[in-house]
Amino acid sequence: MSMTVGEAFDRYFGSGSGLRVEAYDGSVGGDPDGQVLRLRSPEALNYLLTAPRSIGMMRAYLTGELSIEGMDEGNPYPELTTYLTRLSARRPSLRELPDLARFVAETGLHVPDLPPQEAPAPWRRLAYGLRHGRARDASAIAHHYDVSNTFYEMVLGPSMAYTCAVYPDAEASLEEAQSYKFDLVCRKLGLSPGMRLLDVGCGWGGMVRHAVTHYGVTALGVTLSRNQARWGQEMIEREGLTGRAEIRHTDYRDVTERGFDAVSSIGLTEHIGVRNYPAYFRFLHERLRDEGRLLNHCITRPDNTRNGMLRDPFTNRYTFPDGELSGSGHIVAVMEDTGFEVRHQENLREHYARTTGAWSENLSANWEACVAEAGLGTARVWGVYLAGSRVNFEHNNIQLHQVLGVRTSDTGNAGLPLRPSWDVEAAVRD
Repeated sequence: MSMTVGEAFDRYFGSGSGLRVEAYDGSVGGDPDGQVLRLRSPEALNYLLTAPRSIGMMRAYLTGELSIEGMDEGNPYPELTTYLTRLSARRPSLRELPDLARFVAETGLHVPDLPPQEAPAPWRRLAYGLRHGRARDASAIAHHYDVSNTFYEMVLGPSMAYTCAVYPDAEASLEEAQSYKFDLVCRKLGLSPGMRLLDVGCGWGGMVRHAVTHYGVTALGVTLSRNQARWGQEMIEREGLTGRAEIRHTDYRDVTERGFDAVSSIGLTEHIGVRNYPAYFRFLHERLRDEGRLLNHCITRPDNTRNGMLRDPFTNRYTFPDGELSGSGHIVAVMEDTGFEVRHQENLREHYARTTGAWSENLSANWEACVAEAGLGTARVWGVYLAGSRVNFEHNNIQLHQVLGVRTSDTGNAGLPLRPSWDVEAAVRD
């Protein structure tokens, strides 16, 4: 061979990357004292050469063709992010192109099979319909949420809450923080016995069950995930809440009931598409009675200049196909333009960094059982996703906002106290 894999790595990635490569051809390259990446076969090289930067490395890692020495696969933080930022090839010069072409030809370059966990490219998803149409939304939700309820129980913990927790203090556990989050939402919504709550994108029903149990409301939750609906409805029956709580497997757009006292939307806005915000918030406004409240809780961008699809290829292909984000200012503007009076908003960014860190610890602690339940590739996807999410929340690349809106009456009545104090009230309940 004209050039070994180790030599190619030194030439195009540099020996000062902080990474040491040990290749299937017996060659080594990179920093002699760096962390070890093992390329186990020519297929690993094909993944790296046929996809840009992180997505190629992730494909090789998920299929087992590339391994990372000493990394906790369940909780690869912050090592994985370090690898991804360092593994960046320089552009070869014109004089180097013949050598590079010869090396590529000798390795038998081809497009390898993609990991089964990878969703089709966005243009291929047209087979499921236009982006954020009903069929395509259902497919995207199933891709992420219908992995395995048992798998999610091990990762999320007893609360089965797959949204940002709110930590009342630094010593609070994940379960305490998730309960505090649900209680905070209930307080912001002003729930009291006899009220009716609609929870859109209800997941496994944690908010529904908390509101019914602790605030005496009747609640309807809707989700596009069949697995979530089945698990949530079973828990409702097990906890004796039948008749007061319901989880439906349906699109939120198929909810025909009106006159709700409150609507909670916790972690759904990321899935509906920025262009659909006006229709979404208008729909929720129509479901409320006068003085009824909406609490919208979702991941946001740190500014309002980049609204739309997530550009990160790993996130778009493996975790949130068709996911879209906007800045909190855009959400507030659309809510106001669709009839809501926005009365409160807060950024819980640091809380989501803690939450994803806690999920990573759960995955690591239950690694072998998670692999047995969902497969090595899926478990690795989650390890990467949670580690990357934690870094992005910590570094303020993404945020988490709660925005409270009211359907104020025609006479100007909002139904809120002059100086509401959500956190104090929630703390008293603890």
